[in-house]
Parts: sequence; C-alpha cells; structure tokens
Amino acid sequence: MKHLRTVEDVMTHSVISVDRETAFKDIVETLRMWNVSALPVLSEDGRVAGVVSEADLLLKAQGTDTAHGTTAGQLMTRPAVTVTKDDTIPAAARLMARGHLKRLPVVDGDGRPVGLVSRGDLLKIYLRPDEDIGAEIRELIMYQPIPRGSAEVYVHVANGIVYLNGSLPDPTMEDVVVRAAGTVPGVVDVKTDFIVPAAA
Repeated sequence: MKHLRTVEDVMTHSVISVDRETAFKDIVETLRMWNVSALPVLSEDGRVAGVVSEADLLLKAQGTDTAHGTTAGQLMTRPAVTVTKDDTIPAAARLMARGHLKRLPVVDGDGRPVGLVSRGDLLKIYLRPDEDIGAEIRELIMYQPIPRGSAEVYVHVANGIVYLNGSLPDPTMEDVVVRAAGTVPGVVDVKTDFIVPAAA
C-alpha cells in the first residue's frame, strides 16, 4: 500500500461546490444528491469564500437565522477552514478536531478548490498492513543515533500497535526509538519492553 502521509494521498479529487447566489433549496438538493454534509462556496474568481453546511441550513429550519439568509453567500460560514494538498494528515486531523468539522476543502496556492478531505479519508492511514508499518519502522530505526554494537531492537506490529523490545545501551535511547516509531503513518500505539542498564 502507498505510504499515506499528506492530504493529497487520501483526498477526494472531485469537488462539488456552489456559488454565492445558489438558492437555499438548491443547496439542500445538492447536499442530498451527492450525500455530503457541507459544500464549498466559491467566489466569482473561483476561490473558496466559505462553506455552507447542514448546520448552517438548520438555523433556517429552526427559525434562528437572524440574518434571514436565502443564498449560499448569506448562509455560509466564513472564512472557510481549508487545507492544501501538501498538508500532513495529522495537521488536517487537528484542524478538523479543533473546529468540529466533518470535511475540509483542499485548495491550491491561489485558494481554488482541488479536492475535499473528510474524517473518513484521514482514517485511511490505519488501513496500512502491519507488515508495511513494521518494515518502515525497522528502516527508520537504522538511521537513529544509537550505538550499533550494544543495541538490539526488535519490531513486531499487530493491529497497528507497535511492540518494541531488545536491549539499548542507554535509557534515553528508548525515547528516541519510540518517537521515531510513532511518526510512521498507521501506528496506533507504541509499547516497549527494553532491557537497559540501570541509571548510575
């Protein structure tokens, strides 16, 4: 499986959007037709100006829309929270969590949409085979600043959980190895059982 590291690796490349003048009913129909919960709203020059979501529309249904909006431009949330295709998957996940968002528009350097990334897309990294994760961790550990003569690191991965054991020459080396393993896409947790010399 391809290493999934950036938004581009997991995003949907097709973009369903509306413009500022799209009417309320047409927004609802577009959401239903494409089975999505939010849509980017594009300005006249094709940049993402905001996002209109089911939550925005429900304010109208609840009678709490004090602005009395009837078009996407009036109902949308702005400024839009967006990511670029080169952003990392963890960075996109943090943005979603912080804003309680289900999906993010992916934009190019000019702010024009090139795709969409959802929570489900970001979770694809956890579908990596354990064998792939283990192989990448072993390769990564080879480049860590650990004295080779007195270190033995064994790696086993099961269901995304990494088990590291063996022997290390210095207790501080354990943190180095654990941090390295934790950076590999698809890792759920890292557990260790190293033999290390007692601190003096």
